[in-house]
Amino acid sequence: MNITNKIEFDRELIVKCQTNAPRYTSYPTADRFSLDFQEPQQLIQINKVFDALFNEAISLYIHIPFCNTLCLYCGCNKIITNDRKKITEYLVYLEKEFALYHKLIGKKLSVVQLHLGGGSPSWLSVDEVTAVMQIVHKYFDMANAQEVSMELDPRHVTTEFMEHLAKVGFNRVSLGVQDFDYKVQKAVNRIQPLEDTVRVLDDAKRLGFTSTSIDLIYGLPLQNLESYKQTIDIVINQLKPARIALFNYAHLPHLIMPQTRINEADLPSADEKLDILQMCVEKLTQAGYVFIGMDHFALPDDELAIALKDGTLQRNFQGYSTFADTHMLSFGVSSIGFVGNSYYQNVKDLESYYRFLDNSNLPVLRGIVLNNDDVIRRDIIIKIMCQFELDFDLIESVYGIKFSEYFADELVELNDLQTLGLLVLLTDKLVITNKGRFLIRNVAKVFDKFLRQSASDKRYSKVI
Repeated sequence: MNITNKIEFDRELIVKCQTNAPRYTSYPTADRFSLDFQEPQQLIQINKVFDALFNEAISLYIHIPFCNTLCLYCGCNKIITNDRKKITEYLVYLEKEFALYHKLIGKKLSVVQLHLGGGSPSWLSVDEVTAVMQIVHKYFDMANAQEVSMELDPRHVTTEFMEHLAKVGFNRVSLGVQDFDYKVQKAVNRIQPLEDTVRVLDDAKRLGFTSTSIDLIYGLPLQNLESYKQTIDIVINQLKPARIALFNYAHLPHLIMPQTRINEADLPSADEKLDILQMCVEKLTQAGYVFIGMDHFALPDDELAIALKDGTLQRNFQGYSTFADTHMLSFGVSSIGFVGNSYYQNVKDLESYYRFLDNSNLPVLRGIVLNNDDVIRRDIIIKIMCQFELDFDLIESVYGIKFSEYFADELVELNDLQTLGLLVLLTDKLVITNKGRFLIRNVAKVFDKFLRQSASDKRYSKVI
């Protein structure tokens, strides 16, 4: 397998290959989901997959949309509120949704992974976290769960809260940080003292959490190379999380309303963003972090790095994962799940969510059933994104196709990417080069049927 911690940051190649592309947390991507897929179609998938003989462990995702403040860069589905009654009401309806699925499935399924995202699930109180976990345990079997994780906003996470997470079974946390520079924090309306982040990570270590992750963003207003050096040095030398996600800020004010309050003149130039990225990559690799892919790094003994080395790395709606090959039931507004060969997404607003559940209907807004071509392309894209190579013979044997004929047009494009240096194209496989791993989305999108048909990628973020 072509996995090495050596990274070639080819600046000229990155500039030349700059384009828009999906992050491929699913294929087809969520923007391809159809309104023709709603509750009737979801019921078909539920009955087909979760029959009497089904005995696999599944994953769960719960979306908690509430935050107490608005971060201007954020594109998540969120509700800004300090009204605890709204949260109490939401949890009542969350249980209604759990009860509906339990009734349809007819038994308590075993869970291997549970993730709470948002919004800010850490805006829940200790009692509200207890209520959520009581709902989960009531309708699912958590006895063999390997990963129970939550996204945290350190600004309102107390030691008591962390101790309670450990008590009710959480073993992994992800912290939003973005940048420690006060000017940048003020520009995006997220004032977050370093002391808050240090306290949460210290608590996680003391309480025995198996993994901690920090989210960083480069490209935010008022960022520059020198100031961000300080942030990355703090992360590496003082915080030392097991995982780091280094995201490229996507400025899309036409799609994300809060971003209209960001002064575009304050955004770093494309060159400065590349300077920041290159500096971060060099510092992270020098500090021993393994480049997982795209924008993720992990310490060598973390499960993600081990999965990368073993060839078992996966990808799901939370990014790189070790559990993505399971079915995923999702709960709450806007959440996305995966059942059989279908994806589904819930309605995106509280009013619709409550109305559906009051009528004992699954709150499904849209989705898609994958055809055979979708399944083949999804498998290929996952292998490219996670294993950085693709064995043509394996695809042929699994799906009964002639690769060179089925993907004749794609092979022409792959040859062009080989000329650029992103990959090596052999008769029986393709292998991503070290410098091509930064541009992995460029390779994956070659196999995206929907992009090939529309030739439009403007809805997606830049690859770097």
